[in-house]
Amino acid sequence: MTFLSVKALRHYHEVGLLPPAEIDPDSGYRRYELDQVPTAQVIRRLRELGMSLDDVRTVIDAPDVHARNAAIGAHLRRMEGELDQTRATVKSLRLLLDETAPAPIAINYRFEEPAVALGVRAEISHDDMFTWLDEAFAELHAAITVRTGVDAALFSGELMEDEFGEIVALVPGQGQAGGRAYPLQLPRVEYAIAVHLGPLEEVDRTYAALGVVVAERAIGVQGRMRENYLSDDRVEICWPVFQTTAVD
Repeated sequence: MTFLSVKALRHYHEVGLLPPAEIDPDSGYRRYELDQVPTAQVIRRLRELGMSLDDVRTVIDAPDVHARNAAIGAHLRRMEGELDQTRATVKSLRLLLDETAPAPIAINYRFEEPAVALGVRAEISHDDMFTWLDEAFAELHAAITVRTGVDAALFSGELMEDEFGEIVALVPGQGQAGGRAYPLQLPRVEYAIAVHLGPLEEVDRTYAALGVVVAERAIGVQGRMRENYLSDDRVEICWPVFQTTAVD
């Protein structure tokens, strides 16, 4: 009636999701009431959609329809986000199949002069980077009073190489320090710069092309990578260098 196996029913009983109406004391057989069938069917459908046991429990135990729909809606949004990520990954893989080498990319060199900014820093995992940046910039935008440049972020070598390390979100200018926001003094740094056009999921291609140029025409130095967010689909990738070759 439910399309659930005996093994699945046993498991859902053990985790407290679908306890039987009674258990035969002699045989150990589980017996269920007919009114438990819809609940069992819902559990099966939700599990087929990849919902965790905890989230299924939230749906089953919801006090009303609004709370139930909110829990299901949250799962659907997570699925949509995973689907978008899958599509982006497929697109990147197709680009790798279609192209044997990175496309030529325009590189320029620039000194970023000393400046003041308002920043938020943390030690985070690489997987949490985009969510953390969104939250940090929301906090900085509320605190900045005089802006002198675009949103930017600094990435430590450990974060890029070991997938855990320091990150700093910053907004050039002045503002009210408080909470996580603090005044930041930016030093003078020489960068090799490439502009990434398109979704951030493909930013690795721009990093790769920029890295080739740095290896051939400049000395990459110890320092934090910088990204300047010019717009939703335009990001300056800034690689700290000590330039050794004249550029026409």
